[in-house]
Amino acid sequence: TASQQSPCITTPIPSPPPIQTMKLALILTALTGASAFAPTAQAPRTSAIGASSIDEIRGATLETGGKPWDPLELAQWAPVDHLRKAELANGRSAMLATVGWVFPRMFGTFDGPVDTTDPILAFGKADPQWWAQFIVFCAVIEGIKFRGEMNGKSFTGEIDKEAALDWTSNWGKMDDKAKEDMAMKELKNGRLAMIGIASFVANYYIPGSVPGLSEGF
Repeated sequence: TASQQSPCITTPIPSPPPIQTMKLALILTALTGASAFAPTAQAPRTSAIGASSIDEIRGATLETGGKPWDPLELAQWAPVDHLRKAELANGRSAMLATVGWVFPRMFGTFDGPVDTTDPILAFGKADPQWWAQFIVFCAVIEGIKFRGEMNGKSFTGEIDKEAALDWTSNWGKMDDKAKEDMAMKELKNGRLAMIGIASFVANYYIPGSVPGLSEGF
């Protein structure tokens, strides 16, 4: 009859897979925790790495024309030592990322759920507990660095200070010239690695965008 109504048909919205949900939760937790330690605005001050301005900072050599390369003029907005710490942290991460990108393609994978040499697909196959362990590991390393800095040590290659992290116990045995040489090598290798990993990612998503790299590398 006219008074009768058609039954309402609803389509249930599928819930995301548990594993993907856990990964998202871990990532959001990491980002939330990191925001708690975000640096607040600071007035310009003398750098703790031995340079009162960017013109005196280590690393301005041949490839930069003998002067600091700061096209965005970030040095006017942040302390020089903060910028150097950020550069070294990103460079060290990039060196690890470059090895992680190339290693599986050359030597294959270990036994486990990650059975692909594709570095992007590998992210989705990694067990969530690995990401949890990785976040905890990074937090421990950052804690060691922070504690070392509070105790007068350095993790930026200051030659007149004890190293906050010295896996091989060689830093204290070097003379000043050897320390400066080692610090410069780390800085430049980190810069090269940042360019390298950016090139790998660009070529992965835009095949042929990087000369010399094969499609899909």
